[in-house]
Amino acid sequence: MPTHPRPTVRRRRLGGEMKRLREAAGVKMEQAAERIGGEKSKISRQENGRQGISKLEIEALLDLYGVKDQRLKAALTTLAREGRRKGWWAQYSDILEERFQERLAIESDAARILVFQPLLVPGLLQTEEYGTELIGSAEKDATEEEVQSLVSVRMDRQVIFARDDAPQYVCILDEAVLRREIGGPAVMADQLQKLIDVNNPPKLTIQIIPFSQGWHAGLDGHFSLYSYPDPMDLDVVNLDYLDGSLYLEEDGPVERYQLAFDELRASALPSRQSMDLISHVARDFKKRT
Repeated sequence: MPTHPRPTVRRRRLGGEMKRLREAAGVKMEQAAERIGGEKSKISRQENGRQGISKLEIEALLDLYGVKDQRLKAALTTLAREGRRKGWWAQYSDILEERFQERLAIESDAARILVFQPLLVPGLLQTEEYGTELIGSAEKDATEEEVQSLVSVRMDRQVIFARDDAPQYVCILDEAVLRREIGGPAVMADQLQKLIDVNNPPKLTIQIIPFSQGWHAGLDGHFSLYSYPDPMDLDVVNLDYLDGSLYLEEDGPVERYQLAFDELRASALPSRQSMDLISHVARDFKKRT
């Protein structure tokens, strides 16, 4: 049975709007499919965001739905074009797994990103040296050139914070992240200093859950939660496992992770005290360089 890729944010938004317009016009899927010379299943895939819609198909369907608003027509056509636009990571498609390209697409459109990480500094906050050590250790069969390309991808991701529409980013780290020595004392000292340098609440906030907290809501593992500016778009939770990724969009599971993140944030030190703890650990590493 053929499979279709997970919908991108733009495709999902476009499909949802086309479905709303069709239903408002009282048009059945079969009628819409006939207008564009396709099957009912094609309309279903388009409205679910799992298949793109061409400019000609949009024009034909909007005519069928009786849509006269030229601004709406132009907006939907633009959305369709953007949905086909390749992301900056396309240049690395030969070395990036499809699931990671999917992560980058989800990340690039988010208005808010909430991250909990109990083990490692997240990629969006890593220094080049820290990232190189992690990637080189994980990708044992990769050539030096491939490792450097993967590091370049990781560094390029961080440009997201320089955008005019940069997402709000809140990151909760377990204290273990600060103390787990990756790449040696000098690499760790620089990495911890970067966390201090980029911390800028409320736009980019880093908080630490200290060891003294004991049990907390994140001991089952790391996760990321992405939210979008359009209320039509569903929040997405990303969970990674050894050889894949899981994305949750249903209201129930997403709400549970939102509550878990709220609990984690309540367990964490305030941002200023978190910076004090990071500075303290960084000084210990510097003494050993």
